[in-house]
Amino acid sequence: MVQLVGQTLKDYCVMRKLGQGAMAEVYLAQQLSLARQVALKVLNSDLARDPVYVERFHHEARAAAALVHAGIVQIYEVGELDGVHFIAQEYVPGRNLGEIIRSRGRLDPALALDILRQVTAALAKAGSEGIVHRDIKPENIMLARSGEVKVADFGLARAQGDGGLNLTQIGITMGTPLYMSPEQIEGRTLDSRSDIYSLGVTAYHMLAGAPPHTGDTPIAVAMQHLNQPPVPLEKQRPDVPKSLSSVIHRMLAKKPADRFADPATLLRELHELAREGAAQGWATAPQDWSLAELIALGDDRATATSHLDQVMKTSALATQSRRSPWRWIAAGVVGCLLLGGLLGLATRPRSLVADATSGPPSLSSIWAQLYQAKLVDTEAAWKAVQLHFPEADSHYHDLAKQGLAQHYLFRTPPDYDAARAPLRDLAQLGSSNPSLAAFGIAGLVVAEAKLGNSEAARNENGRLSSEMRADLQRRSPQLAELLDETLRDINPPPR
Repeated sequence: MVQLVGQTLKDYCVMRKLGQGAMAEVYLAQQLSLARQVALKVLNSDLARDPVYVERFHHEARAAAALVHAGIVQIYEVGELDGVHFIAQEYVPGRNLGEIIRSRGRLDPALALDILRQVTAALAKAGSEGIVHRDIKPENIMLARSGEVKVADFGLARAQGDGGLNLTQIGITMGTPLYMSPEQIEGRTLDSRSDIYSLGVTAYHMLAGAPPHTGDTPIAVAMQHLNQPPVPLEKQRPDVPKSLSSVIHRMLAKKPADRFADPATLLRELHELAREGAAQGWATAPQDWSLAELIALGDDRATATSHLDQVMKTSALATQSRRSPWRWIAAGVVGCLLLGGLLGLATRPRSLVADATSGPPSLSSIWAQLYQAKLVDTEAAWKAVQLHFPEADSHYHDLAKQGLAQHYLFRTPPDYDAARAPLRDLAQLGSSNPSLAAFGIAGLVVAEAKLGNSEAARNENGRLSSEMRADLQRRSPQLAELLDETLRDINPPPR
């Protein structure tokens, strides 16, 4: 691969490498003409010499560029310079779902449903354009800091009925066996139900902490997808609501006919599931979904029409009285501004993956406030739990303190001094909540040691019983690992 960092590729100044895939390397670049950051996907130089791969690369750009949707990474330009083929696309600050799963382990059912419904809305848009993604997996699902979930990398995308473009075999060999549908493994014709299967595997992975099928070789994994039913999700995660587990297992049906007919049908099912989950206290209510999701669902038209109808009625009443022409114009402008405001409010996403740069709003319940703080993971968001719900049960406040302390300990750079206050509060819980107390004491060991207070760290460590250490390993493995590293630093082995 040509060294690109520090070089200018047409309108793009290449800043640093972001990652690498089977076909391309991805760089962060600055688009000079518009002064914005973009992700620049550059075809591997070896593949750039093969016209078939070059065609597949450009085919990806054409497929993705046709999809304009808030949940799909936007393509800005496809180009070539001196044999370097590139795609300039939207840069999504944040992490992909694979990274989230690796750092957090199994996700909460509410978060899994939140991600699932947003990806489904994006696939519904692709399905409406006759596009099959063909490579849905955690690494291709971006969780943006802006609060959006976006589907990336339509590298294997193919339009249904595209005249039999001879690129299918490349797509098969480049797919990810852990998430492939049975029909894709067998090389059969694909439609959007294949993406539903892959998304079902991803959802299972989010909740169980591992895909439903694993093996030592791609062939072993593929054979399981073809012949072996997954272990029931409720056995892996008894706390997952049965209704959510049922939806995911239907997505994982071996036969396409046994799955949901298309992503739009799945999204309607998720809408009902969210309504049920909100009533039970574990999911986001459908009224908090983004407009993009509601459009995919098909429920938005009546709402939008209602808003427009009300605006028009207001404007009509305002103009019934005799007015001079300039007042008629003013009334029209006001009506347009009002309509624009309504559309602005309607299109503002209310995802639980919230905007980390804005102030945390007061939500409808302390559970929702905690959930938002967990997803946003900012100091202000964690503090907002007690700020907005000061009379709530102290257990919720303790959970917020745990989140705040964890934020201080693991952010970049860590703030060990700030972490001590919430950690001390947790450490004092004692037998009333031994799990949180263990977290607080272990965190204090780390904070004091990192601040150079080795003796204080050793004293805190002496308060941790073997039961508390075992509980910490089970509930907070990231902190347990950091604790072990810290103890090795302050208690080096004798020479």
